[in-house]
Amino acid sequence: MAGSGPDPLFGLRNNFYIGAYQAAINNSDVPNLSQDDAVERDTLVYRSYIALSSYQLVINEIDASAATPLQAVKLLALYLASPDNKEAAIAGLHELLGDPAIGSNPILRLIAGIVFTHEQDYNEALKHTNAGGTMELHALNVQILIKMHRSDYAEKQLRIMQQVEEDHTLTQLASAWLNLAVGGSKIQEAYLIYQDFSEKYQMTSLILNGKAVCCMHMGNFDEAETLLLEALNKDAKDPETLANLVVCSLHLGKPSARYLNQLKLSNPEHTLVKRAASAEESFDRAVQTVA
Repeated sequence: MAGSGPDPLFGLRNNFYIGAYQAAINNSDVPNLSQDDAVERDTLVYRSYIALSSYQLVINEIDASAATPLQAVKLLALYLASPDNKEAAIAGLHELLGDPAIGSNPILRLIAGIVFTHEQDYNEALKHTNAGGTMELHALNVQILIKMHRSDYAEKQLRIMQQVEEDHTLTQLASAWLNLAVGGSKIQEAYLIYQDFSEKYQMTSLILNGKAVCCMHMGNFDEAETLLLEALNKDAKDPETLANLVVCSLHLGKPSARYLNQLKLSNPEHTLVKRAASAEESFDRAVQTVA
């Protein structure tokens, strides 16, 4: 972070990190931004629209003359908008990454990391994110390494973040993710981070789901359900909320089919949907062999 003045995008960035996407969009009219800050502001606004599933708006508004970070964000919108676009979006990313003049752009590398993480190609993702350079890249590294079951490496990334800024929202979030991955007595620490967020910031699906997952790990399914239903009130289509409600309902012995059906409709690619589908298939196969 160069410059000694206050960061004009601090509030916007923080809203984005905690999942307050509409607030990020609504408060994005920051005066007197430098050209670089204006581009970063636009990337955060468009990524907020993407988080709200407004893919087409992003695709329509970012034209060929836009800066590299915005081109990358457009490719992310394209990638998420439809399975039919995936190959074209990935080809577009490879093209940008292969251009020596822009290939090392941190937002471009971040978007590449996000897309290849979606593809579950974690080694390819790390190829672009591993060098770090921004808090978001380090936070994404933590996520990827947790998915690869390498908590030891994730912890090294977290330490780098803690050295840069211990109290940074992303450092706190990454700490909570790692605590959840490690489990045991660390779950309580993760819970306290989300609890702290819920006292400091507006309640978002992201914060509510974080707290709820901690509760489920600690066996407090009633509290988890209360938090998840509150999250569902905020966003009835949020895939994480629906997936967590399926798990929570099963543990409480309550019907979960409706949440799973909603998840199928809003996010057919979700791991839980695929897992349920393969379970149904094997059930169907078993029934057929008996029949």
